[in-house]
Amino acid sequence: MTAADRAARSEAADRLCAAAYDEAQGPATGVALVAVGGYGRGELAPCSDLDVVLVHDDDVDDSVLAPVLERLWYPLWDSGSRVDHAVRSAAEMTDTAAEDLKVMLGHLDLRHLAGDPHLTLRLRSQQLGQWRRDARRRLPALRDLVRSRHHVTGELAHASVPDLKESQGGLRDATVLRALVATWLVDVPQGAAESARLDLLDVRDALHELTGRPGDRIAPETWEPLAERLGLADGLAAQRHVRTLGRRLTHVSRLTWRRVDAVLAGPAVRGVRRPGLVRLAPGVALAGGEVVLDRSARPAADPALLLRACAEAAERELPLAPATAARLAREGAPLGERWPDEARRLLVRLLAAGPGLLPVWETLEETGALDAVLPEWERIRLFPHASPVHRFTVDRHVVETCVAAAGLIRTVARPDVLAVAALLHDIGKGGYGDHSVEGEPIARAAATRMGFDADEVDLIGTLVRHHLLLAETATSRDPDDPVTVAAVADAVRTPDALSLLVALTEADARAASPKAWSTWRAGLVRRLADRVLAALVARAAGVSAPRVADEEVPVPDAVRADPRRASFTVTPTPDGARVTAVSGDRVGLLADVSAVLALQRASVRAARAWSQESAGVPLGVSAWDVADPDLDPAVLRQRFEALVDGRVETGRRLALTSAPGDLPPSVEVHHEASRTATVLEVRATDRPTVVHHVCAALARLDIVVRSAHVDTLGPQAVDVFYLQEASAGALPDERAAEAAHAVRAVLTGG
Repeated sequence: MTAADRAARSEAADRLCAAAYDEAQGPATGVALVAVGGYGRGELAPCSDLDVVLVHDDDVDDSVLAPVLERLWYPLWDSGSRVDHAVRSAAEMTDTAAEDLKVMLGHLDLRHLAGDPHLTLRLRSQQLGQWRRDARRRLPALRDLVRSRHHVTGELAHASVPDLKESQGGLRDATVLRALVATWLVDVPQGAAESARLDLLDVRDALHELTGRPGDRIAPETWEPLAERLGLADGLAAQRHVRTLGRRLTHVSRLTWRRVDAVLAGPAVRGVRRPGLVRLAPGVALAGGEVVLDRSARPAADPALLLRACAEAAERELPLAPATAARLAREGAPLGERWPDEARRLLVRLLAAGPGLLPVWETLEETGALDAVLPEWERIRLFPHASPVHRFTVDRHVVETCVAAAGLIRTVARPDVLAVAALLHDIGKGGYGDHSVEGEPIARAAATRMGFDADEVDLIGTLVRHHLLLAETATSRDPDDPVTVAAVADAVRTPDALSLLVALTEADARAASPKAWSTWRAGLVRRLADRVLAALVARAAGVSAPRVADEEVPVPDAVRADPRRASFTVTPTPDGARVTAVSGDRVGLLADVSAVLALQRASVRAARAWSQESAGVPLGVSAWDVADPDLDPAVLRQRFEALVDGRVETGRRLALTSAPGDLPPSVEVHHEASRTATVLEVRATDRPTVVHHVCAALARLDIVVRSAHVDTLGPQAVDVFYLQEASAGALPDERAAEAAHAVRAVLTGG
């Protein structure tokens, strides 16, 4: 698919429209058929609509138009073309464009098809003149419109399912750039923008041919066949090609909008002299709202100059002039095998700058200057995340992690180590193994080159190797189990490393997606970190870590008198509630409580169960963290008693459902994860009733569930259960295998 193909489609459509106008006996004067939007630009994709407007002078009588309208559209419809048509007077065209920015953008590409060419020329001139006259007043609204669209659609360069047209850096932004050029207020780097726009049009043409539909979203399964049509090696190459184009257009758009902002904020008259250079740091100055080199700069003799310019730009949230970055990439002195101390400090300043980091980093990428700072970046450049939890590609996620970590530097003793660990934590992605394992030696080599000493390099390597440890352990293991605490303590080794790992865990999760760092998840991580810190302090003192005692829960008199009854309390939490249930201790109690919660469609996140006595009565207590804050304790108690009495039929209501394409469940036993219990890990399609069915299957085997830890990764639930014999501790091997088989059977419908 090329520009010639689009032009040929447009010319064929032009002939069709002209023939339809002639067949409808359209007037030669006072009326014209015009194309707008993409059709107006002569860039029809295979499945594009024909956006046409029948325009008439204001004084044309309806009696002249009526017979034309009766005959004009049918030949277009009969041809099988998708037609988006309208009929307007010249005054209506002007008024509509004045009221609606989207209409105005479409009218800027207005093109004659048939009828009165003088009307078309006059109308086009009017629309363009109106746009230029009103540009200063209308550009702020256009900027808001663009930002609102970006908020909804995400970035073409980084979204998991990008939209070639609507995403930031897509074809819609390219159209906006053309409109900004038409104002005569700002210059746009048109070479880079136009080249990227034409290449995106080629991609859209291939997508339409592939799918046979007019949509512009690229689904994950589409990348491989799209690559074949584009002549690229594979789906990953196709992703990188498309995302590179999107990043380039995003970069040009950001620079252009900054210039627009400068124009709107400055004087509206011409002839005002631009301010001269304002020195910011050695060799670095401010000019025209951008960070540039001053007259004293000597790139070939100053290896830290690029990082100095970057740090100044990011900290002041100013753009780094692309020409400056490109010059430094060409002429700058190399940083060497071991950086100067100043260069390392400047890198940390850049990474800790917060939101100002992103546009500066993008300029480094677009100009090739980043290769001189971090050649390892090529591994993850525009690399897609496999996990649906992530909203960005790997490289953008890393930058967002640095931005998030910048807000946490006051919580740690070594902010420089945190900043660099955030930059390098996912550097192992792009390989074939565990990215944490593969990333550690890469991070160590990079940190050594940056000038960190051996202990600091070891600390950065530890953070990269274990950056998922706290999040994974907190959501899938019992933080009160000494084995869990000891395993984490063995990995982090020191309180300082633990503090840094807590901050990196939070920054990594916040950068992944808004849901990845909920109050609930944060509480789990901090609870585990508190246990590990206590263990590390105890180790340093040569004493045993303090044991965590089970909570004593008040027992109502009614439950003490009749252990078959139950008591429920619901305590609100910042992002849900904690449900505490108390009843007579027995095997199967947890299954019944989970059934009650499932009947209420409560989303369970975690559960713990323990025993306590009250006046000689053995009681079972369970605490459930749920996402639903509005549960009624009285309703829960009534449901429980009805369930125990057999007055509620749960088979159909709590049946496990499956959908085509669901993966089979995975059930694994981890004997090493605890000395006092057997750990059963269940991975299955996320369903509200999974916890109940697992607990019920285990109860039928007379196995006690001491705790359950529930997490969701995209469409998959990862549930971990700590199991014990009813009268002893961990399960023997045969019983553990029997439990795994029973759970697997119930989850597969056995």
